[in-house]
Amino acid sequence: MELDSLYQEVILDHYKHPQHKGLSPTFDAQVHHVNTSCGDEITLNINLENDRITSLTWDGQGCSISQASVSMMSDLLTGKSLEEASIVVDSFSQLMASKGTSAGDSEILEDAVSFAGVSKFPGRVKCALLGWMAFKDVSIQAQAK
Repeated sequence: MELDSLYQEVILDHYKHPQHKGLSPTFDAQVHHVNTSCGDEITLNINLENDRITSLTWDGQGCSISQASVSMMSDLLTGKSLEEASIVVDSFSQLMASKGTSAGDSEILEDAVSFAGVSKFPGRVKCALLGWMAFKDVSIQAQAK
């Protein structure tokens, strides 16, 4: 099986079977982000305990890229400290900015390296980054409380 095909399957699997989808009724902070280019939406809740992400739940609607991306992100970041999460977010942001020249660091990003091909399409990069930008926002708000 070709790598691009495998990556497409990973993305579709997260789209069909999203991780951490369903908003927790209790949270330290909540944000709602919309991709104005296409209408994709994400609402993200976070719970922190001593700088560690104990819960990262979400709900949203949109394309398979935005929904699969937030699914992978929520799975990757839950249980990490905010400092560890920042490294993952920065790594994903760099991958999305690579315009297809980077394969990503699978040690850091795990399944999220499957979005390497998306970085070739500027119109889709915003979809992939929607949940990640929401995370940056919600983590700042949670720390401020």
